[in-house]
Amino acid sequence: METIKLNIDKALGFVSKEKIDAYASQTAAANKMLHEGTGKGNDFLGWLDLPSTITAEFLKDIQATADLLRSKCEVVVVAGIGGSYLAAKAVIEALNNSFDWLQKERTGPVIVYAGHNISEDYLAELTDYLKGKSFGIINISKSGTTTETALAFRLLKTMLENQVGKAEAKNRIVAVTDAQRGALRTLANLEGYKTYVIPDNVGGRYSVLTPVGLLPIAVAGHDIRQFVAGALAMENLCGLDTAFEANPAAVYAATRNELYKSGKKIEILVNYHPKLHFIAEWWKQLYGESEGKDNLGIFPAAVDLTTDLHSMGQWIQEGERIIFETVLTIGNANREVVIPSDEANLDGLNFLAGKRVDAVNKMAELGTQIAHVDGNVPNLKIEIPALNEYYIGQLLFMFEKACGISGYVLGVNPFDQPGVEAYKKNMFALLEKPGYEKETEAIKARL
Repeated sequence: METIKLNIDKALGFVSKEKIDAYASQTAAANKMLHEGTGKGNDFLGWLDLPSTITAEFLKDIQATADLLRSKCEVVVVAGIGGSYLAAKAVIEALNNSFDWLQKERTGPVIVYAGHNISEDYLAELTDYLKGKSFGIINISKSGTTTETALAFRLLKTMLENQVGKAEAKNRIVAVTDAQRGALRTLANLEGYKTYVIPDNVGGRYSVLTPVGLLPIAVAGHDIRQFVAGALAMENLCGLDTAFEANPAAVYAATRNELYKSGKKIEILVNYHPKLHFIAEWWKQLYGESEGKDNLGIFPAAVDLTTDLHSMGQWIQEGERIIFETVLTIGNANREVVIPSDEANLDGLNFLAGKRVDAVNKMAELGTQIAHVDGNVPNLKIEIPALNEYYIGQLLFMFEKACGISGYVLGVNPFDQPGVEAYKKNMFALLEKPGYEKETEAIKARL
């Protein structure tokens, strides 16, 4: 099987190859710190060897649970936030039919999401949609008390129990949570839910190869064995014994850090395939939460092209020159659509007749790259041979490994997120949560 490939040629007019190659020792040291557990956040490194330690028996058990939910449910709600939601959605949306929810003849359930916002309208519309439908819930929360997810699960659990009774509801609820502690673990033990463990040493944004990602992906009908196999290929490729120039995670980390040093403060992840939209959303959390601290870090943004060329394209072409792009390109489309000829040719497109739509998309991609590089926007390219489980597994693990290396090169802890707690403290104070009396008094005084 092939591997995804990183091409930095179109960044070398902005930073020299010599400067990037000079990162070889830094990235090797960072990689060694990851594997030896000697760097910051070393209690959250369990993701590093997940591809090589996941057993066939473990995948078989996850698949059996997925098959049970698939047999019982028209709809499965995945409840989670952050990596607990984006990990699954990124892969499912990349692999699903773009109009999956409209398919009349289905072999598996529709996957919908909850617990990633606190919108009353969203939850009302979701419960309206679920009325009269046979549904199940995958509730993903290490603590069981994350406000957004716990609130949604309370509503969904009550609805499901009212619909089918408590005895049957427990067969349609799976808890992915802590091994021993937390509100969800306690509830799962009391109710008898099927459970899977989020390892203590794996943070949410690095959890796609745990049951957090694997179970929903399997419920959606995708091949988790191939997904893990792709990640394993990338684990091996990005190991300690791989030379710098052959290690895409190291070269990506080096290039983006050197671009950052040269004044490029924003990285735009670009795709030319709408199925990759939520891969970009997952990537934004991975890099934003990992590197955005200590007043440092590249700001991660994303665009869907060619769509956003008609909105953000102007800014990318001629706005402030503080950006660089990393382009995700798919080698071969999975489907074929040929442009027909039209006798009247009023739209002037007969010059494209007989060509595949993907060929036009590829020329739009190439033309845009040339224009953006001419407009002083460095371009990196990640070439993905095809859109399938194997290569998506490679891509996500490469991004994870590169993020760990890049964070250490930057000098931050890529595995904590202290800034996330600030909004929670204020929200709990405003809601007058028990135990926050002093904070409530202080924030009311400010208001």
